[in-house]
Amino acid sequence: MKSSAMTVQSEQKPRYMRDVFIDRIYAGMHNDRSLFFLAADCGAPSLDKIRSDFPDRFINLGIAEQNLINVAAGLALEGFSVYAYAIAPFITMRCYEQIRVNLALLSTVRKMNVTLLGLGAGFSYAVSGPSHQALEDITVIRALPNIELVSPADPVTAECIADLTMREKGIRYVRIDGAPSNNLYRDITPEALKRGFISHGTGASRLIISTGFMTRKALEIRGELEDVDVIDIFMLKHPDEAALAEIICQYQKVVTWEEGFSGKGGLDSLIMNIMRKYRINIPLDTVGIEDKYVFEMGSREELHAMYGAGKDKMLEALHR
Repeated sequence: MKSSAMTVQSEQKPRYMRDVFIDRIYAGMHNDRSLFFLAADCGAPSLDKIRSDFPDRFINLGIAEQNLINVAAGLALEGFSVYAYAIAPFITMRCYEQIRVNLALLSTVRKMNVTLLGLGAGFSYAVSGPSHQALEDITVIRALPNIELVSPADPVTAECIADLTMREKGIRYVRIDGAPSNNLYRDITPEALKRGFISHGTGASRLIISTGFMTRKALEIRGELEDVDVIDIFMLKHPDEAALAEIICQYQKVVTWEEGFSGKGGLDSLIMNIMRKYRINIPLDTVGIEDKYVFEMGSREELHAMYGAGKDKMLEALHR
């Protein structure tokens, strides 16, 4: 297998991104009394520590995501840095109007520090059906001004993003995979964190640009095929576009890969806009979820195949 910078420590025990993210916030709460954590009836071992040790800065609002956003906005207006945690499709789409009005609109005129933590990105909840699968969240959050969108591919990235949210204030939505996973990286350099993406390899003629779980699949393909590089992009609103464009223009073929609806304003739209802005005239293909819902059960890979976003589709696109 080809090596790539900063890559996997495969012997490590898989970790939940949710737990490593919340553990970092828990550590920060010891020294920063402005940190406040809200949950929508979601449990986690890492959350139990916050509930136990900081009962004055933790509220479980129950299955009431609209109110979760309302309370988060109110606390933020009082000067708290708020973390609001719920299942990904519910913290984005069930309360979309509250996010739009109370966070996106209001933060235009009042500085607010709110991080929305959505558990179950993409097909994380493979057996729970489309109601619990977050296939639209990238699109709907990218449509809103004043909200950053972060899609980490491994626990190390999630940890670094948690630290970033405590250092740099603002409104963010962080989509967290629901399954435990091995590290892809040993660390994330400050430069990579600022750019919003990490490159795997240089000098190939074909490039896969992926985000979240699909970065794992992209790196598998890179290990199997010659002449393929990968970019893992985790900042899906404002990456360093000039740096991305400089890399993209070196390739003869680019394919995007996401666990989100294709052609609906997600990762593919981000890359198309960058290529248009910088007048990069090379072939671009996109692989993502087809315009449909599927109620059949299956593994994550089986669902990818049902929705037209599987490995076979990526291989077809790379060879087209």
